[in-house]
Amino acid sequence: MRPRLTDVSSDMVGFAITSWDVAPDALARHLPRGLEPERVFLSGQPRGLVSAVTFFNTNFYVGFAPFVKLSCAQTNYRAYVKRDGARAVWFFGTALDSMFVALPRHVWRLPWHRARVETAHDLGERLIYDWRAEAPRAHERVRLRGTGDPLAVLPGFATASETHEALTHPTVGYLRRRNGSIATYSVWHEPLTMETAIVEEARFELFERLGLVEPGQAPHSALVQRSTRFLVLLPPRRVPELA
Repeated sequence: MRPRLTDVSSDMVGFAITSWDVAPDALARHLPRGLEPERVFLSGQPRGLVSAVTFFNTNFYVGFAPFVKLSCAQTNYRAYVKRDGARAVWFFGTALDSMFVALPRHVWRLPWHRARVETAHDLGERLIYDWRAEAPRAHERVRLRGTGDPLAVLPGFATASETHEALTHPTVGYLRRRNGSIATYSVWHEPLTMETAIVEEARFELFERLGLVEPGQAPHSALVQRSTRFLVLLPPRRVPELA
């Protein structure tokens, strides 16, 4: 799929999804009317899921300027939600290690901010992943080790296909703009072929500050993929029926 003039294309290296299970009621307090947490059942109790998606952008460009390509690290903070039964994600925000953050932040008023990221990847047979970021009020640290085992069924899901669809294939996202309005945009990518990872360390203080994750809480799961290509279909569109 070719990007339109306003779309963003990126080849993402060291793509990782680190997720935590959270109390659905606590998560629901951060969502606009019309969105509800996706619920999974763990030990017989309903739980919601939030995740930090970390990766390094390469060949990162806007469709109208394919000759200007950036390389930068990025974290998306998101929750898994449903709208009228359809799966989607809610973006709490995004951290980007680039001056390019000014475009989505000031032009589209998206909840993006600047971060300083140190990251190292060993993309060998057993992927080793090391990520450290400093951002305003949101320090991050994650170290993962790939198992080589493909993603199958994770706790709370009935089948492998449900696990894949819920965690790796939401293509519609919602967010609250810095002016308070709700907006949506979508992404396109080939089906992800992620592998499970062993978590050696993981902490994203934003989720703690939101009252969703306790300090030291073990993640529900961690998934990694060496590289993948995404198209982000922009600009965002206002959704007045959500508030």
